[in-house]
Amino acid sequence: MNPVGDTFQQETKYDRNKMSGKHLDFTSRPKPYKDYLDCQSIDLPEPSRLSDISLYETLKNRRSVRLYPNKTVTKEILGYLLWASTGISYEQGGYAFRTAPSAGALYPIETYLVVNYVKELDPGVYHYNIKKHNLELLKEGEFDKKIAESALGQQMCMSAPVVFIWSAIFERMKWKYDQRAYRYVYLDAGHIAENLALAATSLKLGTCQIGALFDDDINQIIEVDGKEESVIYMSVVG
Repeated sequence: MNPVGDTFQQETKYDRNKMSGKHLDFTSRPKPYKDYLDCQSIDLPEPSRLSDISLYETLKNRRSVRLYPNKTVTKEILGYLLWASTGISYEQGGYAFRTAPSAGALYPIETYLVVNYVKELDPGVYHYNIKKHNLELLKEGEFDKKIAESALGQQMCMSAPVVFIWSAIFERMKWKYDQRAYRYVYLDAGHIAENLALAATSLKLGTCQIGALFDDDINQIIEVDGKEESVIYMSVVG
């Protein structure tokens, strides 16, 4: 068996004796945002402070939660969680910086949702438009069973109000970092997931991050090709 993971770790190391400068062609830089122009868009409330729980208490209370009582969350809470995990926090000099760090501020991660139980939102598959802070409806219907099956049968995907799905558009990072980019993509996803976990905990909600998944099955749910863009991580919230 070819040890692909071991090879990847060795081949993407930085070596001070082999590094050379790279000219960045800004005319070929990938777009930092993804839009679904032909989909119905749903506005989200502007993010505001929803909790007075301290960071200390939040960190102390964060746990992975796998049991959910099918209770709904509000659109206001969902909007806050989306913003807290990967939304725009401020803009300066033509750049829009986000709540989670990203290597080179290249932001390769896209956020999709499988909505099961959210007030004022129909069940379905959605994409979070970061620039506009709204949701784009990709598919209507109940996908709870399908997303659970695609997560190796983890039933919490059926009972949780929302499943967050994070994909990566790899070229956004490869444009600058070549093959080293794959390391940074996974680090970026981890930053976003931790932001979500802490934001949810501060609202007395639970999360559980999911790395065990059938990649191509979930790529099919969110309708991405699995090569230029592919799912890499998920989380339930409720």
